[in-house]
Amino acid sequence: MNAFAPVPTDNVEPIEEAPAARKTQIIAIYGKGGIGKSFTLANLSYMMAQQGKRVLLIGCDPKSDTTSLLFGGKACPTIIETSARLKAAGAEVTISDVCFKRDGVFAMELGGPEVGRGCGGRGIIHGFELLEKLGFHDWGFDFVLLDFLGDVVCGGFGLPIARDMCQKVIVVASNDLQSLYVANNVCSAVEYFRKLGGNVGVAGVVINKDDGTGEAAAFAEAAGIPVLAAIPAHEDIRKKSANYEIVGRPGGRWAEMFEALAENVAEAPPQRPTPLSQDGLLGLFSGETVGRDVVLVPATMEDMCGGTFVPKPSLEVVYGAA
Repeated sequence: MNAFAPVPTDNVEPIEEAPAARKTQIIAIYGKGGIGKSFTLANLSYMMAQQGKRVLLIGCDPKSDTTSLLFGGKACPTIIETSARLKAAGAEVTISDVCFKRDGVFAMELGGPEVGRGCGGRGIIHGFELLEKLGFHDWGFDFVLLDFLGDVVCGGFGLPIARDMCQKVIVVASNDLQSLYVANNVCSAVEYFRKLGGNVGVAGVVINKDDGTGEAAAFAEAAGIPVLAAIPAHEDIRKKSANYEIVGRPGGRWAEMFEALAENVAEAPPQRPTPLSQDGLLGLFSGETVGRDVVLVPATMEDMCGGTFVPKPSLEVVYGAA
């Protein structure tokens, strides 16, 4: 038989193609403590779920406050605490022990040690090890949102960036120097690991408590990343957030803003940022705000002693050449 003859196709069953595997976007959100990451993520995840997306929200902040707004102020049992308790009882952790849901949003908290009783970064690493044992890589979500504290520089909090555990990073900031300093540090971390061969990029900035002064938008432009949303410093938002109310509801007053944020988060590509120098960061603010015109005056020993300083002879023994 001719090896190059066409193969008969009569009575050949068509090949059934399996449906394409779900492509999960894993997004790490960073920001200064108290800047509003939990508020932003609770409302973002809620809106995404209402748009038909499968969303998992994971709190990676030792304060364990990421899911409190989502659950109306109720504390969510953390993975680390639950694991320790069940291990002491000779039992294994299951999904039902640590993952909870509301209106289509799935959520969990990694947790962390009490003050002075352990390393928060190590707690993050341990928490992700437990997630892998629970089958994290087999879960079928459209989006996994990770809430990370940005003003802690130890390795555990940089895990998603350092190990390519996410595709992109989003920073939450405001028009103040400290939150933009944190945002710039996160951009620096992304750039550092990109130089080492990493693939994580920055998708953009969410400006929270925006008072219209423009420093955060100027930072985003200088760093080469987009503004995904500007959430105003509005009393209605503040009151509802303080009362653990979700404002990112379809049909609500702030629905359009969170609908646009959800779309931008989903579609924004990971980009390689351009971190600012310290002077460049300070240059976003007026001199009165950051003390740019202050001159550093060196201190003297007289200053340190509160008066006259008399040098004392050294007791060091100097041996001459033999």
